[in-house]
Amino acid sequence: MSRQIQISIPEQQAARIDKLIADAEESLTRSAAQKLIAEGHVLLNGVCAQKSAMPKPGDVLVVEIPNPEPIAAKPENIPLEILYEDDDLLVVNKPKGMVVHPAAGNYDGTLVNALLYHCGDSLSGINGEIRPGIVHRIDKDTSGLLIVAKNDAAHQALAKQIQAHSFTRIYEAVVYGNLKENEGTVDAPIGRHPVKRKMMAVEPKHGRPAVTHYTVIRRYRGFTHIRLRLETGRTHQIRVHMAYLGHPIAGDPVYGPKKVITALAGQCLHARVIGFVHPRDGRYLEFESPLPDSFLRFLHTLTPIE
Repeated sequence: MSRQIQISIPEQQAARIDKLIADAEESLTRSAAQKLIAEGHVLLNGVCAQKSAMPKPGDVLVVEIPNPEPIAAKPENIPLEILYEDDDLLVVNKPKGMVVHPAAGNYDGTLVNALLYHCGDSLSGINGEIRPGIVHRIDKDTSGLLIVAKNDAAHQALAKQIQAHSFTRIYEAVVYGNLKENEGTVDAPIGRHPVKRKMMAVEPKHGRPAVTHYTVIRRYRGFTHIRLRLETGRTHQIRVHMAYLGHPIAGDPVYGPKKVITALAGQCLHARVIGFVHPRDGRYLEFESPLPDSFLRFLHTLTPIE
């Protein structure tokens, strides 16, 4: 089995064929698009496309995407920082640079691989073999707290709390520039970027509701250290909302300035606090993770505004 996508080339969008395909389909990289072209899975105006093709506005691409071979995540003996664990769940402090679950290009070394080694078969199966136990995610280069479900009942109860916006999720970040107000709220729907399909964007018409509350912790020359509370949990929500305000996260290679602060190795964003009602006994539990060394080192390089 396979699926097909059709790409109409809009005005001012002429580009290499592999780039157009990768931009239009989030699951494909340019190298994957080149492989599909070489194997005859891409038609340009009804004819098998060449790798060197440069589609023009008005052209139509039809891309056949074969279903991926199923993969199963394998246990790996990777150290985990576990703040809490019982028969129903774990609270894990994920380091910067660790992917949460296997996906194209990241089949091992993920949090799920480590969880499978630590928990064995004691993980919820709601999200299938690739994402066992994963109730919510944070980006690869975002550090901090995640909750993991050990059984389906716990998973469902925790997911309902997230949907009801009763889950406590507080982050800290350093953003470019100085915010005008000491606190505020961004209420702006988020959806897939209309052109760059691997990115998210504020989409007033087609986006899903997204609300982020922020408070200034300290101002620095050229940067601001802030605390953020998520009311919703859209993909890349904090990164998109802060970029929308004109204050992207320092070090963000996707939503920040082209000249990236490479020393940060990704966005300066940390999931600091997580709180929830325990699915079995109804206790409210809350956990806090200290700022990682990379975050603190960056703050120490900045000049405070007194």
